[in-house]
Amino acid sequence: METRVAPSGTKNAFGMDIGGQTFLKPPTPASPGRSSFATFLILCPTSFFLGILYSQFPYDYPILWAAPTIEGVDAVGVNFNQSLDTLENHMKILLASPPLIPRILHIVIATGLLGFFIKLLRPTESNLLFDGASLALYVVGIVVYITNIVKGMRMASSGIYATPDEKVRDDLHPFTPAFEGTGIGRSDSLRVLSASHTILALVLMGILVLQAGQWYAERKERQDIEEQAKSASGKSRGSGNGSVQSKEKKRA
Repeated sequence: METRVAPSGTKNAFGMDIGGQTFLKPPTPASPGRSSFATFLILCPTSFFLGILYSQFPYDYPILWAAPTIEGVDAVGVNFNQSLDTLENHMKILLASPPLIPRILHIVIATGLLGFFIKLLRPTESNLLFDGASLALYVVGIVVYITNIVKGMRMASSGIYATPDEKVRDDLHPFTPAFEGTGIGRSDSLRVLSASHTILALVLMGILVLQAGQWYAERKERQDIEEQAKSASGKSRGSGNGSVQSKEKKRA
């Protein structure tokens, strides 16, 4: 915490001269209204994206965590080929949605960035630590969305995952290894897309954890400042009473 020196001639509530003494200067808190509104702008888009990713989980789970056999059916009877077809058709529907849908998504992304900009406009130590890390995770999420998810949706919509020879071989059997040096096939591409959904969900949950940690740290800081102020006022009152009693004894 910063310190300040009382100017000469300054007196406390008991009339004692405290000029030249050094005191702790409490930090200037950010505007509660602005901070709360900015946090709202961050948490709402983050929760919105987590809801979207949760709706994708039924499509991603059979592809990522099912254990397909050579026949394409896992231990619980989930057909791996059908799971790939279901995810591919779902991605085609999403990519063919009206332009209003991606525009709303991009507006929500920009809303989260606006919230970070408002909170970091006049940064404090708490903002630099928690909001800076949250902004870094938010940017990572945007990069994952652009480089992996959007690209995977376009590949699933077009049905072209690799070279023509590899595409024919991959369509014959999804577990056939791809030709060396020609890229990955249909099953691996859709697995990368599903894994990107999971990575993005973990990144967004990290933002929520950091924002909760910032709230707890600021709450503890306010409590510490209040306790220090109470203890300082108690000491000043005690010293003031002692000086008054000593003066009365001298007069007596």
